[in-house]
Amino acid sequence: MIEYLAANMWQVWAVVAVLGLILELSSGDFFIICFAIGACGAAIVSPFANIYVQLAVFSIVTALSIFLVRPFALRYLHKADEDRLSNADALLGQTGFVSEAINAGGFGRVAIGGDDWKAVTVGHEDIPVGTAVRVVGRESIIITVERI
Repeated sequence: MIEYLAANMWQVWAVVAVLGLILELSSGDFFIICFAIGACGAAIVSPFANIYVQLAVFSIVTALSIFLVRPFALRYLHKADEDRLSNADALLGQTGFVSEAINAGGFGRVAIGGDDWKAVTVGHEDIPVGTAVRVVGRESIIITVERI
C-alpha cells in the first residue's frame, strides 16, 4: 500500500485538495482554499519530483496563494461585508411575536424567524403572548421590543 501511494502521490495531493475545498465551503474565508491550491501545485509536480520537492512546491504555492489569491478573493467576492451586520445586530428593526408574556420591568420571550429571544419591553407595560412586536434595541443576548 505504501509503495502504491509513493508511486502515485498525485492521488494523495488530489485528496488533500478536495478535502480543502470541502472544508472551505464550511468556512468561507478563503484561507483553506489556499492549501487546496498548494495541493494542486504539488499534484502537478508529483510525477516528476520526489516528496521533498513536492512539499516545497506545496509550501511555496500555499504561501503565494495566501498572500496573492486570498486578498484578491476577499476584495472582489466579499464586497458588501463591511455593511453586513452580525446575526444579533441584524435583529434591529425585525418584527416578531411574543411567545412568553413580557411583564413590565421583567423578561419574556419573542419569536423572530424561528429563533426565540429573551426580551424586555421599552415602556412600563405588559405585552401578552401573541402580540406583534418590533426590535428596537439589543443588550448582549437580550432584545428590547415595542408593540407594533
